[in-house]
Amino acid sequence: MRGRSWKALVGSVAVTMAVSACGGGSETDGEAAGGGGGTGGGGGGEADLTIMVDAERTPIMETLGQQFGEENGVTVEVQSIAENVQSQFVTAAQAGEGPDIVMGAHDWIGNFVQNGAIDPIQLSPEQTAEFNPLAIEGVTFNGQVYGVPFAVENVVLFRNTDLAPEAPSTIEDLVATGQAVVAEGRASEVLALPVGEVGDPYHIYPLFTSGGGYLFGENPDGSYDPADFGLGSPGSVEAFQKIGALGETGAGVLKRSITGENIVNLFGGGDAVYMLSGPWNLAPLAETDVPFEISPVPGFADGGPARPFVGVQAMYVASGSDNKTLAQEFATNYFTNPEIAQQLFEADPRPPALTAVLEAVQADNPLVAQVLAAGEGGDILPAIPEMQAVFDPMGKAEAAVIGGADVPSTITSAAQTISDAIN
Repeated sequence: MRGRSWKALVGSVAVTMAVSACGGGSETDGEAAGGGGGTGGGGGGEADLTIMVDAERTPIMETLGQQFGEENGVTVEVQSIAENVQSQFVTAAQAGEGPDIVMGAHDWIGNFVQNGAIDPIQLSPEQTAEFNPLAIEGVTFNGQVYGVPFAVENVVLFRNTDLAPEAPSTIEDLVATGQAVVAEGRASEVLALPVGEVGDPYHIYPLFTSGGGYLFGENPDGSYDPADFGLGSPGSVEAFQKIGALGETGAGVLKRSITGENIVNLFGGGDAVYMLSGPWNLAPLAETDVPFEISPVPGFADGGPARPFVGVQAMYVASGSDNKTLAQEFATNYFTNPEIAQQLFEADPRPPALTAVLEAVQADNPLVAQVLAAGEGGDILPAIPEMQAVFDPMGKAEAAVIGGADVPSTITSAAQTISDAIN
């Protein structure tokens, strides 16, 4: 719990914060550049506890790290990583230079465990019961809990209520309404859904599932079965036929020119009728004047429900940490404090994983409840190691199909590439 002293464990009473920044957006620009008296390294640095996070979470983790350090008489360093946190952590861990703690998505767990990079988390049954069961499911791998969840997330449909007062019941309804608005000259795009030149399987997944596609089958216990890979199945090919019909040589609703970098500007500027994104864009949208509502992503009229991926953001303890006891204390007894969860939510309004905090914030933040409701029936993002081989070929195939490429050959080729990598 908060307030425990760790002086006897680490023999330090000073409090410092060091932030090492990766510049230029390059994966290789990770040299330390921060100040505050700490080091830029990982486990070999002078700080008692080192936490690796992405650039967006750096400010709040600086604050929380400083609080923990002052309360416990230890030094805490926050390493800010511009991009590719997962790969940078694994590389650093394998070199014996990793941090004590890393934060990120739950689907990294399989890769982390496969590389021996993280330890199981020591949550008591009482602590586990305080979390959204879906969050605990997300951070559980091979029967063990490997992360402390702090947020649950899924994509939703954002709708400009000035342009589309009613939520669409189907994709076809969305397209018809959006095209009518564009034809009237009141918007330039029907839907801001990130595609880009390399695709975005995470965001296209609800349409993929509605169209009949699947990635991995399930074992009797509900876990994903990597031996049953479904991208090349007839249903998946048919799903991409439907997606392709919405692309640049079809309805023109899905475009490679629309990316994660410009969707907020398109929708927030009133140029797109709809946007498919997640709670991470609630804060940026709050800074715009666009009136919007949230609803579940609709499916195809003749298809099944559109099932989004459900993701969990979590904290992990590095197996190579020199201060595992301190790291476990921070993760399990400090980071699970409702007050800390509240601060995390205020910095980044994603639905909290702690049930009590979620209930507390929903009263003043109804959009949080709407995000969770839109994710009901969604698929937990697979955390199995095999997922490392999926997104790149699948994304490139998606972008090609949206650009007008032949669907059967493009999708079956991507499926074969992934299957070869898995096997």
